[in-house]
Amino acid sequence: MTLTMHRTIAFVAALACALCANASLAQEAFPSKPVRIIVPVVGGTMDLTARLVTPELSKALGQPVVVETKAGAGGNIGTDFVAKAAPDGYTLLIAFNGPIAINPTLFEKLPFDPVKDLAPITHAVSSPQFLVVHPSVPVNNVAELVAYAKARPGKLNYGSIAVGGGSHLTMEMLKTAAGIDLVHVPYKGSAPAINDVIAGTVQAAFLVPGNVLPYMKSGQMKVLASTGRRRLASTPGVPTMIESGYADFEAISWIGFMAPGGTPKSIIDWYNRELVRILKLPEVRDKLTAIDFEVVAGSAESFGDLIRTEIPKWGKIIRQTGTRATN
Repeated sequence: MTLTMHRTIAFVAALACALCANASLAQEAFPSKPVRIIVPVVGGTMDLTARLVTPELSKALGQPVVVETKAGAGGNIGTDFVAKAAPDGYTLLIAFNGPIAINPTLFEKLPFDPVKDLAPITHAVSSPQFLVVHPSVPVNNVAELVAYAKARPGKLNYGSIAVGGGSHLTMEMLKTAAGIDLVHVPYKGSAPAINDVIAGTVQAAFLVPGNVLPYMKSGQMKVLASTGRRRLASTPGVPTMIESGYADFEAISWIGFMAPGGTPKSIIDWYNRELVRILKLPEVRDKLTAIDFEVVAGSAESFGDLIRTEIPKWGKIIRQTGTRATN
């Protein structure tokens, strides 16, 4: 072997070592600045979930964690913001059914691909929805609501937290199954939708229990049914939609954490480990179960599997109901 070849090999080896060292230093440098958690709708349980984990996550990171709301277009605006953010671990998404599992079929064209452009971290919580009506609506169960709506086609409004969200599509499922005509009034988040149900501006909605229970107890809303397979332990008097005569009527809302696609696996693994730990802390878990959320807190891989299952499931429902949205 010539001296030149020896020198070349030595140079290449030294360069490789330097690159590895730099890569190691770059990984060790994380985290070195504040982290943002983007909530793609206004208020409600998604914002609550983000804020519940923030204090402990900030401690684990040794950096501030800021919750930011970027609402609009059925959750697409905030989701797209994260999808296009640098994959460096400093921007996370509170993900939910709407933009991740429903909108790929509901919208003709999305600016992001939820499978390719986002990386799952963990499925945080799941919950059924409650079918609620304003107290002025003279019904006490699903059958009475259907009869009331059939006698007044196009006269009742229903609210949703976003175009394409679970609250929207679940009511469209009921409209199709029951043959009723209700007018959709979409909002940018659960808070304004809840306010207008309480005010009677819209007469009905599907909302997660955490957003409904305080108003159910105060008499500002009536709860007619839930969309789970079983009655909730906290509200044993509320029947399921299945019990109310609608076979296989199940619609579960879920919330999880995601990062931009391409985020290094080491960072995803770190967030998964810490977020799962935080979600299972008694002080966090108890606050979530108090609003009828089931804490899931599983692996990134199982969350990815859920998303890949949910997209065709909701896609089938969207096509059956003929529901469409425009960008």
